[in-house]
Amino acid sequence: MAARKCVKDLQAVVICSRCRDYFNDPVILKCGHNFCRSCITRHCESADFMDIYPPSWPCPLCGEAFGEGDLQPNPHLRNIIDIAKKIPEPRGRRACKEHGELLKLFCEVDQTPICLLCRESRSHKEHRVAPADEAAQDYKAQIQSHLDILKEEREKIRLFKLSGENECQELLKQLQTEKQKIVSEFQQLRQFLEEQERLLLAQLEELNKAIEKSRDEYVAKLSEELSSFSSLISEMEQKCQQPASEFLQDIKGTLTRCKRETFWNPVALSSELKRRIGKSLRRNAALETIVKKFKAKTGVIKLSA
Repeated sequence: MAARKCVKDLQAVVICSRCRDYFNDPVILKCGHNFCRSCITRHCESADFMDIYPPSWPCPLCGEAFGEGDLQPNPHLRNIIDIAKKIPEPRGRRACKEHGELLKLFCEVDQTPICLLCRESRSHKEHRVAPADEAAQDYKAQIQSHLDILKEEREKIRLFKLSGENECQELLKQLQTEKQKIVSEFQQLRQFLEEQERLLLAQLEELNKAIEKSRDEYVAKLSEELSSFSSLISEMEQKCQQPASEFLQDIKGTLTRCKRETFWNPVALSSELKRRIGKSLRRNAALETIVKKFKAKTGVIKLSA
């Protein structure tokens, strides 16, 4: 921690108070303050001349007057700057690809991080900008609100999945009970109803497979949605942990991915399948009565699917 503070203090010494960047061609005034040559030149050009000859200007920091001959090169400071520039920037701080400067600002019009030189370029000069850290906080708040919605949707899907699985399980249990009833009832009339018994069991087995298939498809669909929401939530949470300049890269695309449509629960069982199940259950309930009547008759019972 002490070494890191020393590095930070060193880098602060080599930053120009005018442009807030490393000194470029540093010059020292007689008052002892240092500036980039271009920065102090602009300061002189923007200030009013004193009505004396030769003209003089006030130091931007202390106000002490200086003249043209007081702008002395500072080679010692230039050597320190060269050393400071070799010290790696803190992890995650990206530099402008065009100017090589740190991305300290955020253009609210183009929604992209920019450096101090970009701010003065034609592309961004008329645009509204904000400090990158402040912009990151604002967008993190927006994404956090989206995360809350995504988590609520994920919980709804989980409950849909649980409800659908329970429904299918209960129906499978009912069908198993009905299967046992059918076997017991047909034992009384084995010689007469062997073909009918096989038919009913086959139909129940078909329904059993249809329910299992529908359940598997339903669970797979919801599992896929859960995985998708979990991946998106994890991505957004990781995104929010990134430093401002990295976090703000493609922030528009990040917000777009957050705005997922509300998930609509698909039906676990189709209405047609439920109709077939209900019809089968009602038919099997009436089987005992049919068998009693059948004992007094001959022929084959035709049970429709």
